[in-house]
Amino acid sequence: MSAKIIILGGGVAGMSAAHELVERGFNVAVYEQGAIPGGKARSLDVPGSATEGRKPLPGEHGFRFFPGFYKHLPDTMKRIPYKQNPNGVFDNLVPTTQIGLARFDKPTIVFTADVPWTLEGLKELFRTLFGADVGIPRQESEFFAKRVWQLMTSCAARRLAEYEQLGWWEFLEADSKSSEYIKFFVRGLTRTLVASQAEAASTYTVGSIFLQLFFDILDPNNDADRLLNGPTNEVWIDPWLEHLRNAGVEYHLNARVTSINCDDEKVISATIEKDGQTFNVSGDYYICALPVEVMAALISEPMIKIDRTLADVRRLGTKVEWMNGLQIYLKRDVEIVHGHLNYVDSPWAFTSISQRQFWSEEFDLAQYGDGTVRGIISVDISDWDTKGLNGLTAKECTKQQIFEEIWNQLKRSLNVGGAEILRDEDVHSYHLDPDIVFENGPDDPNPEKKRNTEPLLVNLVNTWGMRPEAYTRIPNLFLASDYVRTNTDLATMEAANEAARRAVNSIFDLSGVKAPLCKIWTVHEPELFAFWREQDRRRFANGLPWREGFLLIELSSPSFWLHLLMHLYVRLRTKIHKWRLGR
Repeated sequence: MSAKIIILGGGVAGMSAAHELVERGFNVAVYEQGAIPGGKARSLDVPGSATEGRKPLPGEHGFRFFPGFYKHLPDTMKRIPYKQNPNGVFDNLVPTTQIGLARFDKPTIVFTADVPWTLEGLKELFRTLFGADVGIPRQESEFFAKRVWQLMTSCAARRLAEYEQLGWWEFLEADSKSSEYIKFFVRGLTRTLVASQAEAASTYTVGSIFLQLFFDILDPNNDADRLLNGPTNEVWIDPWLEHLRNAGVEYHLNARVTSINCDDEKVISATIEKDGQTFNVSGDYYICALPVEVMAALISEPMIKIDRTLADVRRLGTKVEWMNGLQIYLKRDVEIVHGHLNYVDSPWAFTSISQRQFWSEEFDLAQYGDGTVRGIISVDISDWDTKGLNGLTAKECTKQQIFEEIWNQLKRSLNVGGAEILRDEDVHSYHLDPDIVFENGPDDPNPEKKRNTEPLLVNLVNTWGMRPEAYTRIPNLFLASDYVRTNTDLATMEAANEAARRAVNSIFDLSGVKAPLCKIWTVHEPELFAFWREQDRRRFANGLPWREGFLLIELSSPSFWLHLLMHLYVRLRTKIHKWRLGR
C-alpha cells in the first residue's frame, strides 16, 4: 500500500505537490481553507454580478504573469489536460508583444516585448529608446548600465554573499541621483516587481529577477511574457482540480488548518476545521503548502524543539507587504498596449493589463454579468502606504475612494495630449480583491480596521538566511511554498511550484521510494557572459572585489573570443533548426 501524504494548503504549491505525487502512485489528501482552489492564482466570481443565466463577472487577487524564464510551472501545465490542446492548459498561454511605461501628463512609452530581428524593427526600437523624453541625465543612464553589467558578470557566490546584504537603493547609489533616475530605475523596479521599498529590497533578488526579464526580451527563441487566454479558473485552475480528483487526489475545500500536532520526534496529525466541526487527519508524511504568514502562526514550541530553524519562519512571516488587484469593467473595450503597463508616476505603484485582447472568442464578455461589459482593465496596486493624488494612502481610503483614486491616476497617465482613452461614462463597475477586508464595512476609511488576508512575501536584505529548505529536521514534515529556498528566489507561482517539487523529492529521498525525481531547473543565463562570471568567481575566491573596467581589459583574451564564437554558433544553429521546422 502506498504512503499517505497530507498536504496542508491547496494553492499552486499544494496542487503542484499533489500533481507530482499522484502521478507516482501516492495516496494524497489536500486541505485548503478557501472555497476555490489555487490560492492567490485563482480567479473569483464577482458577487451578485450574474444576470439572466450568464456567468458572474471574473475578478481576481491580481492579474496573472507568466514570464519566459518560468520553467517549472509551464512543465506542470503541459500535464493538465484541456479539451483538444496537445500541451494541455499550457496552450492557453498567449504571448504579449509590447511593454508600456505610462506617465502623468506625458505620452506612454511603448517598447517591443522581444528583440526585433529586422532592420526596420531595430530602427523603431532605437527611436523609442533614445527618443523618449524621460529626463534621466545621460551619465546616470550610463551608470545604471554599468550596474546591470556588474550584475550580469558577477559570479553566483558573490551575488548571494554580497548583494543579498545590499539594498537596491544602495547598490544603485540613489542618494546621489536625480528624481527621474529614482523613479524609473530604483523605485519603479522594486515596487512593481517585488512590492517592496528600494531601500530594503535585496539586490540579490531584485537584480536576479531584473536580469531574467531582461534576458527573456533578448532571447529570440523565448516569449518574454505570456498571459492566459481566458479567466484563470476556466482555462487553468478548474481543469487542474478536475485532473487531480480524477487521478485520485482527495481535495477538501473550506478546510482550515488550525494546528500541526507533534510528539517528541515527528508530526502525528493536523487539526482541521470544516463546516463548524474540528477533526484530526493523519498520514505518513505532511507537506505544508501554506503562505508564510499562515505557517508562521502554526509553528509550535514542540516543532521548534525538534528543528530550531523553524523559529526563523516565524520571523519571516512578518516580512510581508500588500499587493492586491482591482478590476475595472468597461462598456467599451480599451486595449491601450498589447501587454503590461507600468505607471511610473503612480504614487500607488500600479501595473495593469487590458485583458479582453488576450482572450479567445470562447470567452466573449457578453456571456458574463449583465451582458454589457466589453472590456476589463486589471490593475495591481503595489504600494498601499504612499499618499495618492487625493492626499490619502490606499489603506486610508474607503472602498469607493480606492476605485476613484485608481481611476484618476489611470486617466492622468493615459489621457494625454488631448486623447480621451478612458471615459467616465464607459465605467460599468469595479471589483476590489476581497482579501482586503474592511472590518467595519467598505465605507470605513480607518486603516487600523483594514487587513489583508493574503499579503505577499517580500525579499528584504538579509532574509535569505531565514528562509528554510523544503525538508526539515522533523522527519515527516516538508515545506512547499514560495518562501522556501528556490532557484526562482521570488514569491511567485513559479517559486511555489519549484518548492513543491523540492518537497516531493525530499519525500522520495527519505522514504526510499523508487520513483523518478521531479525535475528542478536552474536559472538560465546566456553563455555569452559565462567567461566574465568565471573570471569573477576566481576573483571572489581570492577575496577580490568585482572589477570595474573588466570588459576592456579582457577583450584581448583568446578565451573570450572562443566563448563568443560558441555562443554565436549555438544561436545560429537554433535559428536554422527553427527555419527548417517552419518550411
